[in-house]
Amino acid sequence: MIKLPSGINIQNLINDLRVLSWEAAEVLLHYSKILKDSNFKSNILKNVDSEDPVTLADLKVNEVIIKRINNKYKNISWGILSEENVKVSFENSHYDNDWMWILDPLDGTKDFIQGTGNYAMHLALSYKKNPYIGIVLIPDKEELWIAYGDNLRCEKKDGTKLETTLSRNKSLQAMTLVTSKNHRNETLKNLIQKIHFNKVLEMGSIGCKIASIIRGESDLYICLSLPDGSCPKDWDFAAPHAILKAAGGAITTIDNKELDYGKSNFKQSGIIIASGSAKGHERLCLEIKEIIEKYAIFPL
Repeated sequence: MIKLPSGINIQNLINDLRVLSWEAAEVLLHYSKILKDSNFKSNILKNVDSEDPVTLADLKVNEVIIKRINNKYKNISWGILSEENVKVSFENSHYDNDWMWILDPLDGTKDFIQGTGNYAMHLALSYKKNPYIGIVLIPDKEELWIAYGDNLRCEKKDGTKLETTLSRNKSLQAMTLVTSKNHRNETLKNLIQKIHFNKVLEMGSIGCKIASIIRGESDLYICLSLPDGSCPKDWDFAAPHAILKAAGGAITTIDNKELDYGKSNFKQSGIIIASGSAKGHERLCLEIKEIIEKYAIFPL
């Protein structure tokens, strides 16, 4: 059993994370409402990079989360790795403690700007580069997913618990795939067509995709990053990884290897598979790999 830093009680920590998560939800919903008024939209956008936009919401949630953690736990020797802080100073961002917070204040920024509701806050606490606690907050659904170790809960702001329904033992072709709405590429599109899924859902935010698997709305997520293209980072996967693993699912590479967190560039490249069944996950990875090799879709 993993032992938390000295002086930390897991239940007290989870309660604190619950409070600051709902505070973050209020911030995100506030800016989401402003974005719906086109007259004020330009005031929320902080850059004009269509591939990697930043909003006031990203920055405000980043500030709130880091400030609350630092103030509440002043004497704890853990670090904080944040997407927004890495953008400011990549050189000073690294895994310098056994215990590290990994924060994405707004995953799915494009969907946030587009008003789809498929955006989330990710916050994970990793131990020796493995996610142990995971928080995925989906404000528009009023859902807070909290995982620590093998424990998982999903609750509304009033504390009401939501049931999870992972689907298992389906054939690959009978599955519903959840895939990216704003980060599709022709190689992934080709793979999806060759598999002939029963249904394909599109949405932003990896946290939202993984939550859809845990709810039983989808069965599988495939992330395929091209060598010369952009790819997800540690903060995109750490918290969703924790909640899916606690639910009984799995996230691995196409070779069924655990994700490698803490690399110098923080990248999660190549092909990553997420499914709702840890027991059947290896079989799914093998089937997908065989299809990729058969049609020469992607160099493995």
